[in-house]
Amino acid sequence: MKKPGVLIISHGSQEQTWVESVDDAISRLNLPIPLPVEAGFLELVEGRLIQDGIDRLEAQGVTDILVVPLFVSSGSTHVDEIEYAIGAKETPDRETDLEPFDVKARVHFGYPVDNDPDIAVMVWDKVRLLSQQPEKETILLVGHGSIHDGFRERWEAGISSLAELVQEVSGVAHTDYALLNPESVYDKVKYWSEERGNRVIVAPLFLSAGYFTRNVIPDRLQELDYVYSGETLLPHPLLGQWLERQIQILLERCNEVKASSWSDRFGIGM
Repeated sequence: MKKPGVLIISHGSQEQTWVESVDDAISRLNLPIPLPVEAGFLELVEGRLIQDGIDRLEAQGVTDILVVPLFVSSGSTHVDEIEYAIGAKETPDRETDLEPFDVKARVHFGYPVDNDPDIAVMVWDKVRLLSQQPEKETILLVGHGSIHDGFRERWEAGISSLAELVQEVSGVAHTDYALLNPESVYDKVKYWSEERGNRVIVAPLFLSAGYFTRNVIPDRLQELDYVYSGETLLPHPLLGQWLERQIQILLERCNEVKASSWSDRFGIGM
């Protein structure tokens, strides 16, 4: 009999608030059936790395691990290497130094944030206080991006679609996106502020605060006219809702049954 468990994987951060926001979202999950849930971090969180999460789940008898990659883009090379190292794909799309994990359970790998509607709401919630005249404003989403072929295209596809959703949610005149790799942030802010005459609100598409949000983005925009709070997506109450939806999708895929049949499948009352 299958016993599924959930492993939420993210990069990790030295910022304790980042780890706490993930843990808080996990503690608030409202799933149709009880499932063991662990958070595993790629680095920086001692004792809670990806292998630690796998080991804890398997120690509870989990036969199927539902992996939710908590990253903002499928263009992240980390998503690719984790998917390979955890055994969800035979080869990575790009060479990696990440050694394969020791996994005995079957692995079902999910999808990163990309252009999820909940994330569009989160982006707007983080910058709405900066908005004064929506009809004259542009929200510019800024993401890490990638210089690698294939990965860059995935970044652009996800963030451009997300920008469109942010415009629908916010009602501002325009939304656009820019990437740090390859660099387009300076040119985009200059275009919207100087050529189009818009008030530019820069929204960092990062899950947690750090070097990129505090240093890199402001450094690249010196002498330009824009507004920026530096607030990242987390913490935010909608994270739990996003996680719940990803887990539901993976559980249905794992068992090839509709959510309404979960109780029958596992013999657990809803």
